[in-house]
Amino acid sequence: MRLYTTLIFSLFLAISSFAQEPTIVSGRVENAANDKALENVNLVNLNQVKGTTTDSEGYFEIIAEVNDTLYFSYLGFKTIQVRVTNDWLKYGSVKVKMTEIGIALEEVVVKPIQLTGYLEIDAKNIPIYENYRYSISGLDVGYEAGNSSPSAAGNLLGAIFNPADALYNIFGTKPKQMKKLRQMKADDEIRTLLQNKYDRQTLAAVLQISQIDIDEILARCNYSNDFMRSANDLQILDAISGCYEEYKVLRR
Repeated sequence: MRLYTTLIFSLFLAISSFAQEPTIVSGRVENAANDKALENVNLVNLNQVKGTTTDSEGYFEIIAEVNDTLYFSYLGFKTIQVRVTNDWLKYGSVKVKMTEIGIALEEVVVKPIQLTGYLEIDAKNIPIYENYRYSISGLDVGYEAGNSSPSAAGNLLGAIFNPADALYNIFGTKPKQMKKLRQMKADDEIRTLLQNKYDRQTLAAVLQISQIDIDEILARCNYSNDFMRSANDLQILDAISGCYEEYKVLRR
């Protein structure tokens, strides 16, 4: 009887251990036009907030469960979302086709400053930018933070009408999204992925907000238009996260 009980217990432990092992799905990403492999395609599991990229032959592996959504993005190609199905897990690797899109570049007009040679006149014509500088934790580069400097009155009003209220308006009914924000910051693969992206699409997809919402959050958190135009997605992620954490301190 004791031997029988031991065997049952051992079998139960083996099954439990097997069930806890993460499921890995694999596949190959190809250009839909010519079936050529696409290297360095960015992948993010939107449910588990795990990221990876394809290798030189277009192959990838990523942790995923049934019904998880995988987000594929690649410069010059239309982003796609693929749901993990039971047959994918059962029969192994799949091929994912991405469609190339045309990129239209907007015309840029450069307007030179016309100098007259008179110092008093030219000094008035040269634009002055009064943006203040700040730094983001983990980055060794400074950025401009807007056209107002902090003051005692500003800090007092900020505690009452904090610009990070936009975060609560967006995330207040989505507590899971703030958890994903922290997961993204902690995942080295995703941080590397975001460091080379500037389109905000991956951030918007994971956090389930629009790119307009991202711009609004940054504006309310007193980030300048220059920063919003030039920052990569990792810097945007750290900026949103930092703003949220500071506001949580004020609310305590």
